[in-house]
Amino acid sequence: MDLDRLRTLLEDVKDGKLSVEEALDKLRILPYEDLGFAKIDSHREIRKGFPEVVFCQGKTPEQVGEILKRLSAQSRCILATRAGRDIFEYVRSRIPEAQYKEEARIIIVGQPARSEEELAREQKYILVLTGGTADIPVAEEAAVTAAVLGSRVERAYDVGVAGLHRLLGQRDRICKANVLIVVAGMEGALASVVGGLVRRPVIAVPTSIGYGANFGGLAALLAMLNTCAVGVAVVNIDNGFGAGYLAHMINT
Repeated sequence: MDLDRLRTLLEDVKDGKLSVEEALDKLRILPYEDLGFAKIDSHREIRKGFPEVVFCQGKTPEQVGEILKRLSAQSRCILATRAGRDIFEYVRSRIPEAQYKEEARIIIVGQPARSEEELAREQKYILVLTGGTADIPVAEEAAVTAAVLGSRVERAYDVGVAGLHRLLGQRDRICKANVLIVVAGMEGALASVVGGLVRRPVIAVPTSIGYGANFGGLAALLAMLNTCAVGVAVVNIDNGFGAGYLAHMINT
């Protein structure tokens, strides 16, 4: 944070030159913290409601550890996605309270927005569904993200269209959900089926799971984009984080 600019803003508010609202608008665009290898957006929480989330893929453990250390000094809860166990072990050596959700590949530093007890009392919920078991890691990325942000999350895994009775066995939970995240590879048909059952928003997540003509998730992505079911939005291939974040925004 630029302390000189912050002091100036506070003085301007005190002297009546700026209103509190005008000062907050200026705070939203204060300079970032430049670490050389990364520029930390320490004011994203002011603009977006949640701090910057660290994407770990391609970063060294030392880089992730330093970024999380700086961010955690300013915010109650920080997320790091696509983190392998090697990165987590390094982060934990620097931040002992860090937690790791291995299946989701997410590191959590700090306390989520709401406790598990509070979430259990919440009536509205996000339901995360997968076509198959192989889609669960992406689904868990979505589920953990939404839960940490403050939404109640339920799961219904391995309910793909190859055994449609498995999906219909979850129909009551599906129809009561406030938002649905549908995670599927292969041909990605599950999103269209779910979209045809509900009146709530459906966020479709194509995964890279599938045989050769799946083209690393491209077949599922195109199928979901071409769905005839209304109310279905599509995020990028394997983007569980983006789906979980969007679902939480809709849910609240």
